[in-house]
Amino acid sequence: MPAIAFPFWGGLYYNAVSQLTLSSLRGVSVETQQQASQQRYVICMKWGNKYGADYVNRLYHMVSRHLTLPFQMLCLTDDDTGIDPAVRCYPIPELNLPAGLPERGWKKLTTFSPELYGLCGEALFLDIDIVIVDNIDCFFTYQPQHEDSVVIIRDWKKPWRMVGNSSVYRFKIGQNTYPNLLRHFEENFAQIRQQVRHEQAYLSQYLRQHHHLEYWDKSWCVSFKYQCIRPLPLSFFQTPRLPADAKIVIFHGEVNPPDAISGGGGKWYRRVLPSPWIAAHWR
Repeated sequence: MPAIAFPFWGGLYYNAVSQLTLSSLRGVSVETQQQASQQRYVICMKWGNKYGADYVNRLYHMVSRHLTLPFQMLCLTDDDTGIDPAVRCYPIPELNLPAGLPERGWKKLTTFSPELYGLCGEALFLDIDIVIVDNIDCFFTYQPQHEDSVVIIRDWKKPWRMVGNSSVYRFKIGQNTYPNLLRHFEENFAQIRQQVRHEQAYLSQYLRQHHHLEYWDKSWCVSFKYQCIRPLPLSFFQTPRLPADAKIVIFHGEVNPPDAISGGGGKWYRRVLPSPWIAAHWR
């Protein structure tokens, strides 16, 4: 269906689109529905003022260079100003949560809305501050062990916790695969926020209990913080390195791609020397 024009109309518009989509699917042939379920989406999110439209545009260009399979790029955002017209923009669905909460990435859970603007297929979510350095076809061609699996990065620092890092995850969209994930979160938020600090911990916990959680090959997604920056004292003398076989570099913590390119931004014991190889990819 066509992209939604801004300004945003909020929940009423979202519900209307969902109902329209449900009505339009009635009577559609099984073959047509199967073709829809094979649609590939690459989804990102942008809200607030931390990241500008240039992050979305750079991400789109990196995906275009490194994904040879047909795809549609989508951005859930509160402001589409300056975003490349090739990226379809939609409002971020509203979460039924108390106002004034600290930022914990909860909005990312709305990608699991049972009806998300009529989208249907396989979706790969990417944080907008990642850097893609090699072909990413494998993130779509990888075959999970279970139909309801969400495939995610395994946490680097404490892998025994079995918590996924949600910078890169693949899931089924618009196929009623995780019908209660978002509702359970909203209805039990008071208890959940006492148990976990952010959305990726809740997502990992819920999927392990009610569906399946799988992890990407550990060489595909690397942490700039833990795997590229050299350990102390080498970080004072050696430029961060790109590990062999890496496909996506993840930035978490204080350092973002511009910091990595120019150098600086980290703690004193994790000094970041300029990394010009980042600039070659982040464009």
